[in-house]
Amino acid sequence: MLTMSEYIEIETEFSDDDGTLIVYTNLRLNDGEIEQYHSSEELEEGSPVAQALAVIEGIHFLQIEHSDLTVKRNPDVPWHIIISDISAALKDFFL
Repeated sequence: MLTMSEYIEIETEFSDDDGTLIVYTNLRLNDGEIEQYHSSEELEEGSPVAQALAVIEGIHFLQIEHSDLTVKRNPDVPWHIIISDISAALKDFFL
């Protein structure tokens, strides 16, 4: 079961090569099983959280584990847009 906190907290951290973004939340995004998606088509058919994130342009890999997301992007889409879209999608989903 997905749970939400009274406040949604989202923190981000980039990998050393700037190719991967880790998104830390205070939300329970799944039941602990690692979910991996390698395309927007896979996201669209995935878990409810994955489906909510499928609309974000530029994500070409997503891993969901507990309260964290690991994201790899299409280099044509700036990180700040992806981060903003992830934040908005999670807020829309949980609130």
